Amino acid sequence: MKVTWKNNNKKKKRCLTSSLPLFNEEEEEEVSAPNPQQQPTQQKKSEFEETRQLAKDFQAQGDNLALEGKYREALGKWEAALTLAPDVAVLHEQKAQVLLEIGDAWNALKAATRATELEPSWAEAWVTLGRAQLNFGEPDNAIESFDRALALKPDYEEAIGDRKAASNLVKKRKQLHSSGLSSTRNRYVVGDKDESS
Repeated sequence: MKVTWKNNNKKKKRCLTSSLPLFNEEEEEEVSAPNPQQQPTQQKKSEFEETRQLAKDFQAQGDNLALEGKYREALGKWEAALTLAPDVAVLHEQKAQVLLEIGDAWNALKAATRATELEPSWAEAWVTLGRAQLNFGEPDNAIESFDRALALKPDYEEAIGDRKAASNLVKKRKQLHSSGLSSTRNRYVVGDKDESS
């Protein structure tokens, strides 16, 4: 079963927007007079700022491509941004959402896990991880992730709905096992296993 967001024209997808900033937007200190001892430091700051801006540009390009439905191209831009800024939770979470959209549950699971490691207090990342776990066939783990999201944001409707879906899958699995059917054993056996030729 693949879990994706409902295409409801009245409601926008949560996909690709975030309340987390890409980088810390603190004001930089200005240096008034060039000092030969500070020049290497200034050069490093300049390189850092350039790298930071390049990562932001790649993220923005990826966001636009994803909004246009060009998911693979968006992934390429976000991968470039992640190469420059690997510890940005937003990029990992967005990557996970798009990977879920194209059906790559395993890589979505890895990206969403990284997002929750980087920002454990971000409820949206936990919901994305839960969805990835659900798509990967781990409804028990998905319920735990949705619970983490609800602990952070108790009235989060998406987490509540997704948790119900995961709980229903767990109930169906229990019903399957209690009815004598097994998901690991074939229901139909041709011939007896005890027969010898």
